[in-house]
Amino acid sequence: MRVAFYAPMKAPGHPLPSGDRRMARLLIAALREAGHGVEPACSFSSFDATGDAMRQRRLGEVGRRAAVALSRRYLGRPAVDRPDLWFTYHVYHKAPDWLGPTVSRTLGIPYVVAEASHAPKQKFGPWALGYQAASEAITAADLVFGLSSADAECVLPLLADSGRLVPIKPFIDTSRYTLAAADRERYRQTLNRAHGLDPEVPVLLAVAMMRHGDKLASYRLLGHALSRVLSRPWRLLVVGDGPARTEVETALGPLRPRVVWLGEVDDGDLPAIYASSDLYLWPAIGEAYGMAFVEAQAAGLPVVGGRIGGVPDVVAGGETGRLVPVGDDQAFAAAVAELLDDADGRRTMGMRAGERMRRDHDLSVAARALGNALSRLATRSPA
Repeated sequence: MRVAFYAPMKAPGHPLPSGDRRMARLLIAALREAGHGVEPACSFSSFDATGDAMRQRRLGEVGRRAAVALSRRYLGRPAVDRPDLWFTYHVYHKAPDWLGPTVSRTLGIPYVVAEASHAPKQKFGPWALGYQAASEAITAADLVFGLSSADAECVLPLLADSGRLVPIKPFIDTSRYTLAAADRERYRQTLNRAHGLDPEVPVLLAVAMMRHGDKLASYRLLGHALSRVLSRPWRLLVVGDGPARTEVETALGPLRPRVVWLGEVDDGDLPAIYASSDLYLWPAIGEAYGMAFVEAQAAGLPVVGGRIGGVPDVVAGGETGRLVPVGDDQAFAAAVAELLDDADGRRTMGMRAGERMRRDHDLSVAARALGNALSRLATRSPA
């Protein structure tokens, strides 16, 4: 099929890296691996970060006009060159889809969403307009691919039938991480030489953008938790940068002699950094599921994370890492201490993590799931 792909929060071609952009690009790759042609539909962003009703109203007006213009543009093409399906990634109250439902109805094609979330508490809040638009878009969907099991309870009541919600596990191309894990010793030696690290001291790793809000809150909790385990030897690698860099440095200030700041790292260099480390840490405050958890485990790292949202979908607590109540720095510290004291346990968990990511969270697995669901949809009439 010819798929028109749209991401209302952040377009796949956006210049700033983020987990949202990464997942959009991965979905495009999976759709193409499944045999579908994919073209970006529009770069219009409906994202409203602050709950500004006037901004949401303006975005809705611009979005509705864009939907009409895009529909006309598609109808002006020969029928064989028009999209057969519209695919929107990440619909929620802060980034509703003003385009897809209209274009799909006009062209008479299926409307599909991946990663939809519905928060009833927002119905009368500052994002009320975005909430209503997102609800209408989810209700119109012929299929919703659910990337987090935590979203299912609120999304299902909006769908015409439960069969329209198709679970799909968060995924990456695990091959680069598997290759890096196989060359772990070389990468570790390079890291040790570059930063003067003791090869006998465990290396902890955190990878996240430095933004205000949930990311900064997670960095702060990480600082509090690691302050509780200063009696044990370890070094912390921090990968990331952003507008909250100063606040993050303050949050990790008590750990300063043990912290190695790597800054923003090219995506191609990340597998080696994961493979060089011993344990991945992220408190996961406000995370939907956390792509870095998938990456770290694919490189054979056990993880310690906060139990929230879809994080348990990607981290098997007790098998590939430890999950603790989100926001509990004492429990987080205890889990880190346990794994610092158990090198054999870390290695076992890391091996299980790599196997699990290759089996359940690889791009090829997602491509098959997408392909199977869309092939069934092609035999049905759109809603």
